[in-house]
Amino acid sequence: MISDPFARTQDSPTSPAEACFAIIPDDVAELPVATKGIYIGGDGDVAIITLNNSAPVTFRNLLAGTVLDVRARAIMATGTTATDMVGLY
Repeated sequence: MISDPFARTQDSPTSPAEACFAIIPDDVAELPVATKGIYIGGDGDVAIITLNNSAPVTFRNLLAGTVLDVRARAIMATGTTATDMVGLY
């Protein structure tokens, strides 16, 4: 069994992610879980709806390897050109 020295610490939005999932942009469905961050695998734009907004905001010209520190509830297909995104939570 793996030793986890942080097993008894409290999780927070600023602590490192403990899990992740592939993001498939969708104009209707929300993400399965709110993110702490989003890893961008391929250059482009990302249209995000954050936890407290109802309209998307577009982050433009992101480079591959960028990690957006954002609490998102949806990634829109319309306006998103970045690829290979991973949700961190």
